Amino acid sequence: MSKMPKRRPARAVIEPVSPVVDGGRFPSKAALGEPVVVTADVFGEGHDAIDAAVRWRHAPVVGDAGPWVQVPMQFVVNDRWTALFVPTELGRHQYEIIAWSDHVESWRHGTERKAEAGVDIGVELLDGERITDQLLATAKKAKPRIDDDVETLERLLAAIRDGEAEVLHDEAWPRLSHRYIDRKPAAASAKFDVDVDPERARFSAWYEFFPRSPWSGDAPTDEHATLRDAIDRLDRVEAMGFDVLYLPPIHPIGEVNRKGRNNTTEASPDDVGSPWGISDHYAVHPELGTVDDVTALATAARERGIELALDIAFQCTPDHVWVDEHPDWFKHRADGTIQYAENPPKKYQDIYPIDFETDDWEALWTELANVIRFWIDRGVTIFRVDNPHTKAFPFWEWALGSIRADHPETIFLAEAFTRPRVMERLAKIGFNQSYTYFTWRRSAWELREYFTDLSTRTVDYYRPNAWPNTPDILTDQLQHGGRPVFAVRAVLAATLSANWGIYGPAFEVVEQRAIRPGSEEYLDSEKYQTRQWDLDTPDSLEPLITKLNRIRGDQPALRHLSTLRFHDVDSDGLLCFTKTDPLGEGDPILVIVNLNGYEPHSGHVHVDPSTFGLGIGDDDEFVLEDLLGGGIYRWRGWHNYVELSPGRTGYAHVFAVRPADR
Repeated sequence: MSKMPKRRPARAVIEPVSPVVDGGRFPSKAALGEPVVVTADVFGEGHDAIDAAVRWRHAPVVGDAGPWVQVPMQFVVNDRWTALFVPTELGRHQYEIIAWSDHVESWRHGTERKAEAGVDIGVELLDGERITDQLLATAKKAKPRIDDDVETLERLLAAIRDGEAEVLHDEAWPRLSHRYIDRKPAAASAKFDVDVDPERARFSAWYEFFPRSPWSGDAPTDEHATLRDAIDRLDRVEAMGFDVLYLPPIHPIGEVNRKGRNNTTEASPDDVGSPWGISDHYAVHPELGTVDDVTALATAARERGIELALDIAFQCTPDHVWVDEHPDWFKHRADGTIQYAENPPKKYQDIYPIDFETDDWEALWTELANVIRFWIDRGVTIFRVDNPHTKAFPFWEWALGSIRADHPETIFLAEAFTRPRVMERLAKIGFNQSYTYFTWRRSAWELREYFTDLSTRTVDYYRPNAWPNTPDILTDQLQHGGRPVFAVRAVLAATLSANWGIYGPAFEVVEQRAIRPGSEEYLDSEKYQTRQWDLDTPDSLEPLITKLNRIRGDQPALRHLSTLRFHDVDSDGLLCFTKTDPLGEGDPILVIVNLNGYEPHSGHVHVDPSTFGLGIGDDDEFVLEDLLGGGIYRWRGWHNYVELSPGRTGYAHVFAVRPADR
């Protein structure tokens, strides 16, 4: 038998709250300047009115929590309520929903109905006098006192005493009731956490290159370029519109079992090896420079509005110091040798994976976290983490949580191309961004299905970063589609996702040679050798990439994922979607892409004009400016014709939508 409550319970009910991740086990994610939209079903029994509010505060993992800030919730439909708040500090935040019986609104609504029915409301006005007098007394004692509210309540009270029924329709009632009503007893939800990250966690453009490979236009250099040469490349990265520069591992490369060109197991004396064959996590490869050069590069990048991202690859070569000092950190085979990495039929004899089941796990965890802190102290705030799904989840939850408690400005990108639930778990336990399956999603239905899931089911914690290529991934589509497919994939990545990146200069110069048919490995891959890149090829995609990043920077709608909506098109060769800014800033964006790029496709697109939030009616004309290809178009209503033909109308339209009279 249930026990009698010790206090009279609140009559309000608060049911499914959002954003909540796994019932509150993990924090949801937000970024500076990004609204946190809170929703819940809030209701009570009978016909009495209910009111609700969201309370939120900065509640850092380390340090004291800030004061609660209260935001009124707005009724939407069918007992659904919503409110938003915009965090202005990095780090952990909390929010909760409170709800209570709104006796003021219940009185006002009931009295209005009686008055409309011609029923005498003399007694009801007496009730209103008592209720309003209580509100007035509370308003006079409020700190800080709002004199305008006191004056308004005095005016309403006088009107009620004079028997003026029109006072029931005064627009001030909801605001005054929300501020001064006696809420006891109030219902309250659980408190839920939100991690607020830098804006680049939500919206960023990444550019990756191997600093050891020389470019045309570099200062005179030998075969192996340096981190100082990388500083000279920053102007080009900035001009292309990228705000994150990501370098593969810059550490010393082991000598034992070093890989040769094209991943051969026999290295010649002049082979440079794979940067992921790390022999010292606290040092820089001598031919690249020094630790001080990393700080200089990070500083020079930041002066241009770019953040430097380094690779965190927790694996060791056989000649790594940890192998001698901590052999128990590695898994041993039955013959006593240490197990090297394998992904049959691939073998990585130059890499020893770390054994997270070691009995010395506490020392291991501490050492690995110290590696990250070492580079943070040298000015690096962003890290791309190699294969985090092959390391222990509990380690990442502890390491990222403790590091971000001290350094909430840091961002971690999970390079994990693995099972969906594993990728999602990494996001839940602390990774700010995640690689995606975008690289292999090609058809309209695949892209719609995948990005609908990313923008709805997982949007509160999983931030996708879409890459058309990586040093490990050259899809058959890129191998055989040529420049048109490279262009299309760039448009899709840059507009579907708020975060995107490319491995360059391979991408912009349309590097499409695979080591063999059926492989996604590059021929003469930079993973195993230096490459001399000629940036002045006539078919370079640099102008297109620059324009895409400029459009992204100019259009607030493209900085978000949660407002992504797909729309029907008559042709399977076309993909159509829209984005809007959650705070209503800038223009709505309508994107239509020819998915293969080298054949013409046409058809009618079917878009409800109300999607744009501009008050455009079903039969109204509206204007579209093509930000990518140029030109002004005038459309009307739901159904409009589009043709995208390479060489004539281009690969895609990126439209800014405006009312016809603006």
